[in-house]
Amino acid sequence: MRQSLTGGMVMLSEMKESLPPSEKKIAIFILEHPHEAIHCTAAQLGELSHTSSAAVMRLCKSLGLKGLQELKLRISGDLQKEATSAYRDIQPGEETDAIVDKVTNNNIQAIRETTELVDYEGLQKAATALAGADRLHFFGVGASGIIAQDAQQKFLRMNIATSAFTDVHNAVMNIANIDEKDVLIGISFSGETKETSLVMEEAKKRGATTISITRYGQNTVASFADIPLYISASREIPAPFRSGATSSRMAQLHMIDLLFVKVVTAHFDEASGYFEQIQDIMKRLK
Repeated sequence: MRQSLTGGMVMLSEMKESLPPSEKKIAIFILEHPHEAIHCTAAQLGELSHTSSAAVMRLCKSLGLKGLQELKLRISGDLQKEATSAYRDIQPGEETDAIVDKVTNNNIQAIRETTELVDYEGLQKAATALAGADRLHFFGVGASGIIAQDAQQKFLRMNIATSAFTDVHNAVMNIANIDEKDVLIGISFSGETKETSLVMEEAKKRGATTISITRYGQNTVASFADIPLYISASREIPAPFRSGATSSRMAQLHMIDLLFVKVVTAHFDEASGYFEQIQDIMKRLK
């Protein structure tokens, strides 16, 4: 199955601060010298970054890549892309046109970077699990809870028993009855939300298939997922306003849309029948 041929620079940028010291040195070198890095062997990269070839291979593993060749291919793809605007925060007193421009730019950037991080094989596995489940359970806290509710509203159209929980007490009562025919999707931008980690852990213990939607990189919520899916970290420039929080929500919604459309297109005839029944009933309400 095809994998993205871009996103190497995004991966390095978003993982940089959480990497071990030697791997961080390599990541920084590649980010600062991408044109040179794509022509280097593991040994050369280790020498140029004052580390080792073994550290280079560990970095690739930390990024979830098969090896240095895949990392170099992704970086090469990044270098061939048209220049895009970076995330821009909104300052006090911004004019309306600037606000419209910056918010739009940040949302597009989050969706673009999330698309570059898509694991096509993981997306396929997640869609297959969702389509074959007896029950779907979406869970998120705070802003991620809104994403869970959006996902519930979408997947109800597929005639699958679907629930969304934003309160851990209700979620725990629900999970007490979960089994191996169920799928639980834990949504947490940081990947470190305590409640979401607990719900994921308990669902996994009971044999349910677990799927996580978190920012890219190693995190607790993803560690409990059978199928981890990642979105862009929506990096923010320090400023009074955190417009990146809005961008991360757009990235999460984008991932839910990818999952839903993947399930619908794989079961189009069945889905069309359900949609027609819904439309018929809705017409009677007008």
